[in-house]
Amino acid sequence: MQLQRNIANIVLVGFMGTGKTSVGHELASMLNMNFIDTDDIIEQDSSRSISDIFTNMGEEHFRNLESKAVEKVSKLSQYIISTGGGVVIRDQNIQNLKSTGILFHLDAAPEVIFQRTKHETQRPLLKVDDPMGKIREMLENRAPFYAKADYRIDTSQLSVKEVAEKIVEFYKMNQIPLNPPLAKGGNRKEISENCLK
Repeated sequence: MQLQRNIANIVLVGFMGTGKTSVGHELASMLNMNFIDTDDIIEQDSSRSISDIFTNMGEEHFRNLESKAVEKVSKLSQYIISTGGGVVIRDQNIQNLKSTGILFHLDAAPEVIFQRTKHETQRPLLKVDDPMGKIREMLENRAPFYAKADYRIDTSQLSVKEVAEKIVEFYKMNQIPLNPPLAKGGNRKEISENCLK
């Protein structure tokens, strides 16, 4: 049975350091759409930083807040949505994001991710003795979850603009409206899942 979905948003998933936020801002500018980041929503709603939540309240509490943020953004329309690296771990998050959006998995080689994140201090999951080893381990563990995205782009050797252009080109090739007006009842052009891989 062919799955049909209404697409109202572009959702970026992927590991930290793969360019989700930067690409998201670029896409929003190129397509004249709004941009939102689930981590920003979590920080605004909790009045705490992500690092503070992890340190003082634990990862499970953070994941609960993240799921609430995902539920909130899934009800939006005409947004570029950037998500946290672990959002895919919970299947309900994937379902909610796919209910109104097309998911692009931004990927990168472990070495590239390490170079992009090694000087950042706000990455709670990389505050370990062997961050490179941790990156490899987490990428391997999350691979089956990231595979649930509709489309994958390796950003290792691409600029932010090049990644954004690939996503725009994908939309053109599959004849998906780049900035579709809301139809009556909020329905949008449907696309087949099997054309997204």
